[in-house]
Amino acid sequence: MSAKPAPAPLLIACALGIEHLALRTSDRSGADGPVTVLRTGMGPRAAERSVTRVLAEAPLTEAAVLATGFCAGLAPGMHPGDLVVAEETRDPRGNVPCVGTELLVKELVRTLPGRTVHTGPLIGSDHVVRGPERSALLSTGAIAVDMESAATLLSAVRAGERPVAAVRVVVDAPEHELVRIGTVRGGISAFRVLRSVLPAFFEWHRSLLLPRR
Repeated sequence: MSAKPAPAPLLIACALGIEHLALRTSDRSGADGPVTVLRTGMGPRAAERSVTRVLAEAPLTEAAVLATGFCAGLAPGMHPGDLVVAEETRDPRGNVPCVGTELLVKELVRTLPGRTVHTGPLIGSDHVVRGPERSALLSTGAIAVDMESAATLLSAVRAGERPVAAVRVVVDAPEHELVRIGTVRGGISAFRVLRSVLPAFFEWHRSLLLPRR
């Protein structure tokens, strides 16, 4: 009997220490395969450097990649603690389609009942977006913006064919703008939501390991 192949690893990438803390202190018992949580540092360049480096070395060369953390909502009516599941990520260098969006939505709704889940394009920026700039980005069709997801996924697919996705937690929105992202440390609901998302991520990863019919 041939040996069962080892499960493909899962790389979960975030930027901030507070995001890494939320993910690192979450329950990982439902993982099906090795999971690495990578803190990339803030900004697209830091994300690109970190993701490219870790995917160049075993055992992560064929890892599925999921970008996560906090984001700014662009659409009126979004609230801190809402979830954003990207259908694609965008930045000036290109668009990257996400895999398994419908499954992620289903699992997040099941894992976090009562939380609103938004789907649509997630756009990248090289700075924190405030005020009128939100409206300009919303007019492109994007529903949320962050600084690392687009760079993370673009770097991941450039390093080799693999499943990629992005799930973000809204930390500020048009009617709930924060002075600075560091205020999440004060106990905002986004931190608690981020601590609870790993089961949905593991189900997404598990679905990728199933044989295709």
